[in-house]
Amino acid sequence: MLRSFLRRQSFVTGFYPPTFLQSLRGVPSFVADWSRYQSLSPAPTFRLRLKDAFPILTERYESAGTAGGHYFHGDLWAARKIFQVRPPQHVDIGSRIDGFIAHLLTFMPATIVDIRPLTSDIDGLTYLQDDATALSTLQSDSIRSLSSLHVAEHFGLGRYADPIDPDACFKFMDSLQRVLAPGGRLYFSVPIGRERVEFNAHRVFSPSTILKRFSLLRLESFSFVDDKGALHLDTDPLALPDSKFSCGLFEFTKVAD
Repeated sequence: MLRSFLRRQSFVTGFYPPTFLQSLRGVPSFVADWSRYQSLSPAPTFRLRLKDAFPILTERYESAGTAGGHYFHGDLWAARKIFQVRPPQHVDIGSRIDGFIAHLLTFMPATIVDIRPLTSDIDGLTYLQDDATALSTLQSDSIRSLSSLHVAEHFGLGRYADPIDPDACFKFMDSLQRVLAPGGRLYFSVPIGRERVEFNAHRVFSPSTILKRFSLLRLESFSFVDDKGALHLDTDPLALPDSKFSCGLFEFTKVAD
């Protein structure tokens, strides 16, 4: 509980005591490495100068990278499913451009929708600026492949200078249902667990709330990333183990009339 509190306050103060202590731990090694480097007589242009120092003090204690957690598993989960289907075009609302969208662009074009501006000349990437709660630039029943990963939980909380609206997340879900074409697929993820608002960061949803809200769609598959960052594929959303802050990965389709 203490670690959770410290992590949250770090977003406000910019100070996270565990990272600070880890940095202090790395100072002696940094000083020793500096001295050793200089003693090996590097080329003149690569000799160390204090004005150019850029201390990185914690990475010697870290692993090679992160191969787990909400974004890693969620981005791969959706990209792999879309790769299997290979739709001619895909539309995404608000997901990570440097994660999920980058995955998609390796094998197909993508259109992204966001209320914030974006300047990009990346091949295959089209940008639409729009309010996601309305998606007024998209026609009803028009999108055959659609996604929004770890996004809906933020709407209406003011975190991104958006208007305060307790129902914004549900308006967004309604808009997703509206624009999805009959037979189309929606890939959707949000935090799941004990239902609550952690203002102004995000909401956490019960899986049953998501299923009820997407009543016009049919659930094709459900997977989740648990509180420890591990992926569980093809499970029952109504049999979720006790979770505080997991991530639900919902694949829906709109049944053709």
